[in-house]
Amino acid sequence: MSERRFELPEELQELRALVREIAERKIEPRAAEIDESDEWPEDVYRILVDHDLMGVGYAEEDGGSGGGSLAFGVFIEELSRVSAGVSLAPIVSKLGVIPLSIAGPEAHRRECVRGICRGELLMSYALTEAGAGSDVAALATRYGRDGDAFVLNGTKRFITGAGISQAYVVFATKDPSLRAKGISAFLVRKDDPGVSFGKAEKKMGIKGSPTREVILSETRIPADRLIGEEGGGFGIAMKTLDYSRPVIAAQAVGIAQGALDFASRYAMERRQFGERVADFEGIRFMLADMAMKLEAARVLTYRALAACDAGDPRATFHSSVAKCFASDAAMAITTDAVQILGGYGYVKEYPVERYMRDAKITQIYEGTNQIQRIVIARELLKAFGG
Repeated sequence: MSERRFELPEELQELRALVREIAERKIEPRAAEIDESDEWPEDVYRILVDHDLMGVGYAEEDGGSGGGSLAFGVFIEELSRVSAGVSLAPIVSKLGVIPLSIAGPEAHRRECVRGICRGELLMSYALTEAGAGSDVAALATRYGRDGDAFVLNGTKRFITGAGISQAYVVFATKDPSLRAKGISAFLVRKDDPGVSFGKAEKKMGIKGSPTREVILSETRIPADRLIGEEGGGFGIAMKTLDYSRPVIAAQAVGIAQGALDFASRYAMERRQFGERVADFEGIRFMLADMAMKLEAARVLTYRALAACDAGDPRATFHSSVAKCFASDAAMAITTDAVQILGGYGYVKEYPVERYMRDAKITQIYEGTNQIQRIVIARELLKAFGG
């Protein structure tokens, strides 16, 4: 079952095979330990760097290996099949660099991309705050102009990679009363004055990927670190999500594939009442339903990634559809995988409970699935004057 794939160009099939071989041989043996310790796995990150995988999806002229969004999605899918936590190192760096790709400045974009590809730089995306999750326009982090610099003050919450990343795209407002119109985006460095980090969050899943607050206290940065135009940050944030949501869909697909593969093998090996568990019709129907959801999720995900590469004007719609469907499917598939293993599925000796915990976050970050449904309906009804 695991080898049946939506048809991709030969070069992407070769990429999948390469990433899978590396992931199974060098990352999967560490996956349970990373989940248990919840410590940043520098050695595993270096595996990605040493095999030039941090350059997947970036242009060759910037030091990457090319391939665009679809290649990056295949890469993330295969990493997530063995460890969702490990997949977040390239995911979040990509998320951090997208605003620079959208709005510049070009010199900073090129520097960051080359640093990511060489394994010299990790990036994070600092949008969320305690009072501004789904309601992005409610940001309280403030910025002000001071001569040839900007000064930022505030606290960002639930920032993936915080403390590990060397660079952060930070969204702040000139005046909270302006809501979306007051938001601007900035490139902040870890070693800028006034940058510090809160305690590490103790999360349900995606262990090994630090999540902390980013605290800005009179943080002064050069004016050329403004991304795009003043007041353009909200638009940059929303456009960034069009590109990043299909990547979360790919992560969800990978998690679900890992769970389905394991549950299928277990069902073939485990015997009850003198028969293989896989021979019981009830289990076969469960596996069939899991496979249908997964294949549908994969096709929607690849469609959305391809839309990003093509500059499709309906990318917003396709991105939200893929992210919402794939993450809901992953949650259902991993829950059923635990059920198929029974009591063994509930203990950490087997990976399906980790897949289930990891799947949950895909329904939450990059916009909750309730927000996705709002976006999907809005995009749908535009054609009818809505």
